[in-house]
Amino acid sequence: MKMTQKVKKILDCYESDNPGTKANLARILMQGKLAGTGKMVILPVDQGFEHGPARSFAPNPAAYDPHYHYKLAIDAGLNAYAAPLGMLEAGADSFAGQIPTILKVNSANSLARDKEGPTQALTGSVGDALRLGCSAIGFTIYPGSDNQFDMMGQIREMAEEAKSVGLAVVMWSYPRGGDLSKDAETSVDICAYAAHMAALMGAHIIKVKPPKAGIGLEAARKSYESNNIPTGTMAERIAHVMQSSFDGRRIVVFSGGEAKGIDGLLGEIRELYQGGANGSIIGRNTFQRPRDEALELLGQIIEIYKGK
Repeated sequence: MKMTQKVKKILDCYESDNPGTKANLARILMQGKLAGTGKMVILPVDQGFEHGPARSFAPNPAAYDPHYHYKLAIDAGLNAYAAPLGMLEAGADSFAGQIPTILKVNSANSLARDKEGPTQALTGSVGDALRLGCSAIGFTIYPGSDNQFDMMGQIREMAEEAKSVGLAVVMWSYPRGGDLSKDAETSVDICAYAAHMAALMGAHIIKVKPPKAGIGLEAARKSYESNNIPTGTMAERIAHVMQSSFDGRRIVVFSGGEAKGIDGLLGEIRELYQGGANGSIIGRNTFQRPRDEALELLGQIIEIYKGK
């Protein structure tokens, strides 16, 4: 498939990257039903680590099988599939070359106690990603955590290695821990700050949560009020996060979050699109539904990102 001008323009924003990394970004952007549009929908399945198997897969028992997720992402026409090491290893040969994959190289779990200093363990490597034919590595940072600087140091080293061998870097930037309240974690200023930090650390694709109204960092309130930054609607908040990601020079996708009703989810996706988001990375809201329902829902999401 010939690369579109839309995708070429996006790749031109990554001025320091080698042809291998740009080729892997292009593979993601030129895959599936949104190929060439500059938009993307990615299936992430790291919830088994984060929440445990029953909480993740019991609503749809077919999803205990790693092959189920490969098939769902491929049949839905998604841009990429992201998962931890074992999930990708379990289907790497059967589905080789059928969809770009992203190896999630660090993970947390629900059994940890440190609420002020949440962190993640390294559970995969750049070598693993190359061995499995992945297009990118994925890494979570927790801005605000008492352990955030160790995590930033880890991703700096891994990103340098990944880029040197032609892989792209996807960064989950989820504020939590420290003095942050639950509401502050998704406030518009904190989400924008988290996206900006990921861009500063060299992420090619940034994943954040859809921002809510309100200011989480009191020191930022004056800047928002004196400069009349519009944040009243979700679309305005998304536009601000995109602006904070090098004025749209970095790809930003937004999580789907906890399972919600279809109307609420699609309404949120429309506002993401209106705000200029590059796309969605959506897991539980799809794979916890029966396959036919998940495919229909993903089809509707893709149509929204096509501007329909």
